[in-house]
Amino acid sequence: MDIRDERFSIPVGEETVTAAYARPGSPTATVVVAHGAGAGMDHPFLTGFTGALNDAGVATWRFNFPYAEAGKKFPDRAPKAVATWRAVMAAARERTGGAPVWAAGKSFGGRMASMAVAEGMEAAGLVFLGYPLHPPGRPEKLRDEHLYGLTLPMLFLQGSRDTFALPGELEPVAGRIGDHAVVRRVADADHSFTVPRDRRNQEQTGAGLAPAVLEFIAGGA
Repeated sequence: MDIRDERFSIPVGEETVTAAYARPGSPTATVVVAHGAGAGMDHPFLTGFTGALNDAGVATWRFNFPYAEAGKKFPDRAPKAVATWRAVMAAARERTGGAPVWAAGKSFGGRMASMAVAEGMEAAGLVFLGYPLHPPGRPEKLRDEHLYGLTLPMLFLQGSRDTFALPGELEPVAGRIGDHAVVRRVADADHSFTVPRDRRNQEQTGAGLAPAVLEFIAGGA
C-alpha cells in the first residue's frame, strides 16, 4: 500500500511540537495517537501500532507533548497537554477530507485526550491504550470524574495484569459511563502490554493491538 509520510511543526502557545502524519490512499478514518509519560512519539510501540493502522487503510498522526519535544522526563501539566491535543487535532482535521478523526493515546496520552474532549475538543471517539485509572497500589485515587457525561464511543484496551486498572476496577467505571464505553482485556498483558514469555518486540506488540482498535472504530465511524 502506498502511504504518504509527512512531518510538521505545530505551534502550541510559545512552543512547537513535532507531529508525524501517515496517510494511505482514501483512508477510512484518521486516528491521532499520543505517547505515554515515559516515551516520545517515535517509540517502537507507537510506530508499530500506527503502522498497522496504516496498512489497514487508516491515516494516523503521532505527536510529541512539549516536555518530550524538549527532552524532559516529567510530563506536562494538564492545561499544556490539553492545549497540545487541541492544536494537533485542529491540524489533523484540516487534512482529513471529511473522514472521522479519532483521539487515541497510551496511558498519560489517552487520559489527556479524554480531558481535552471533556473540555470541548471534538473527536469521533476515544481509544485508550492502557488507561491509568489510578496509580499502582492506590485504587482510591481514581482518575475518572471527567469521563462521566462523555457521549462519544470509547474503547479501553487494557492488559489483564495492568496495575493501573486491574480487572474489576475499570469495568464498573465503563458501566457507569454507558453502553458507548467498552473495555477489552488483553490476556496476561501488563501496562506496557508485555506478556510473559512473549518473544515479540515493542513494535510487534503495538501492531498486535491494531485489530481490536480497527474493529471498534469501524463500528463507530
